[in-house]
Formats: sequence, structure tokens, C-alpha cells
Amino acid sequence: MVKNRVYLGIILSVLFSCTTKKQENLEKEIVKIQISSDLANHLAELPLGCIQVEYPNKLGQTLGSDADLLSPRKLRPAFYGCFDWHSSVHGHWSLVRLLNNFPELDKKEEIIRKLKDNITEENIKTELAFFNDKNNKIFERTYGWAWLLKLQMELESWDHPDADKLAQNLKPLSDHLIIAYLKFLPKLQYPIRTGDHPNTAFGLSFAYDYAQFAKNDTLKNLIADRAKDFYKNDSGCPVGWEPSGYDFLSPCLEEIGLMQRVLPEPEFKDWLNDFLPEILNDNFKLEPGKVGDRADGTLVHLDGLNFSRAWNLYRLAKVYPEKMHLLRIANEHISYSLSGISDENYEGTHWLGTFALSALTDNP
Repeated sequence: MVKNRVYLGIILSVLFSCTTKKQENLEKEIVKIQISSDLANHLAELPLGCIQVEYPNKLGQTLGSDADLLSPRKLRPAFYGCFDWHSSVHGHWSLVRLLNNFPELDKKEEIIRKLKDNITEENIKTELAFFNDKNNKIFERTYGWAWLLKLQMELESWDHPDADKLAQNLKPLSDHLIIAYLKFLPKLQYPIRTGDHPNTAFGLSFAYDYAQFAKNDTLKNLIADRAKDFYKNDSGCPVGWEPSGYDFLSPCLEEIGLMQRVLPEPEFKDWLNDFLPEILNDNFKLEPGKVGDRADGTLVHLDGLNFSRAWNLYRLAKVYPEKMHLLRIANEHISYSLSGISDENYEGTHWLGTFALSALTDNP
């Protein structure tokens, strides 16, 4: 029996507090939507219900011979669930992030047990062997790579007795992907500007966060240099062309999010004035992406777009705290899609909770 657990009354409460009088009207300060303990428990149910569910599964591998025709669990024993590899990785991230922020989650013991079952030294050795296979060296480049480093960072940030061991187990795969970034980025001549997995700005943003956290200046500086090579001279981003029908990332806003990371604030502000000046206009409008069918695995991408737009808008609002419309637009995007996260449609539930959680808890 399918359960439909949407905590709408709690989730969608947006807080308002009065500030100073401007012109003739009393303006209200818009506050970022907060995550409640009820919502945290609901979001935990989604990856908890799929990280050890093998099928349905989209392998996404390149076959070198009949010997490669193995089950997902044999090929990738740590991250075989949640339909595909990257969704499994960020499902694990979601569980650790939730435990980091809500240590008294209802099912914390089950979560910890499953994390320990999956992220073992032996399982990660098998995962690493897959990435070392000559036919799969570019597997999940760079979308899944970015989420793996985000998981590594979350494990290393987690204050729990099991955290160090889990982080240590995962580290060989993280180190391998760092080397893969260092090899790949100097060869990439042009950025990929799509609204889905290959988007270069997204793939560099989370990796930059990890490099900064880990004090890996080699990776951090390379990402910053390549971001400037790719995007420094961009102007007039056509945000009005967004979204495309299957987008879950905004090409314009992901680029803003990356450049906000790598440029000093005064330089970033100058860059933004060329790249997308209208976003700072108090009358700027950006409607949430509308989902035609949440049971369609690609159409439901637009819920993910709404969450990823929100996490970039929240980040941007930190630089421009006087621009309250940025928070309002972010909240509108989250409110539209948060109500659609239930356990009814696996097409979205195997991954959307992660995007919502990132939007609600990432604090630059």
C-alpha cells in the first residue's frame, strides 16, 4: 500500500517579520523556509527506502565483454540502490546530512546500520575497481563525482562515533575522483551548459566546496581557474529561455552559484551586472517550473529544477540581503515542489528529497 506523507501544513510555513517603514508601506522581511523535524523524518524515509533496493535500476555503464553483465549490487555494492549510482550516492548524503542536523531522527539506528552495511572498505574497493575499468573511467563525470565529494565532506563533518570509519572507507574513491578532476579539467575546452547531469558549473561547484573544506588548494585553484576561463566573460544570460522540458538545473543560476564561490565579492558583483543584471531588480520574476506529470521520470525533473534554483537564490541572497525578492522567489520555488514529494512516484522520490534537503540546509 502506497503511503502519501506530505507534511504540507508544517513544511510551507514562511515566516514574516516587520522591518522599517519605506515609502508609505510597511515592508515585511521574508525569511528562508526552515526544515521541521517532521519534514526531516519524512525526507529520511525516501533514501532509507531505496538505498538497499536494487531494482528498478539504470546502470549507465559501458560493457567491455559478457563478463561485465553483472547485477547492480555485484558491480557497485555500496551504491547500487535508488535507481542509479548518483541517486544512491546523494541518497547516502541525505541521510548523513539529516543525522548531522537532526541527530534524534526517528529511524536513526536503522539509518546508521544501512550506512555501515553499504559504505564498507570492501564495497568501496569494488566501486573503485569499476571506475578503474578502461571502459568506465568517465562514468558519472562530473555530476556523480560532485555528489560523491559532497558525501565525503558530510561524513567528515559528522560528529558521530561511526563517522570517521565511514569517511575512511569512502576516501579511496574520493581520492580517485579528485585525481580524475585534476586530469580532466585541463583538457575540457568548453563548458557544458545543459540543464541536466553534464552541466559543468554544477559539477565544479560541489567539488569546489569539498576542496575548500579539505584544504586541497590544488583542486580548489584549478576549479577557480577553469571557472574563470569558461565563464568570466559571459554576459546577458538568457534566463527567459529557461527551463527546457527536462531541466533539473538552471544553466544561468548554476553559473552564478559557481562564480559566487570563486570570485571575490566585489568582482562577483561586477560580473553579475554583466551576466544577469535583471535578477537584482526588485520586480524581477522567475516562475517555478511546472510539472505536467510526476509519474514521468523526465517531466518530474522540473521539481528538481525548482529546488536547485532555490539553493542558488538563497546563496545569492547572502550577498544581497537587501534584495528580499530573491528569498521570496526561492521560497515560491520550494513551496511549489515540496508538496509533490511523497512516496507515491518512485520516478521522483528516489532523488527529489536530496534536492529539497540541499536547498533547505546548505548554508553558504
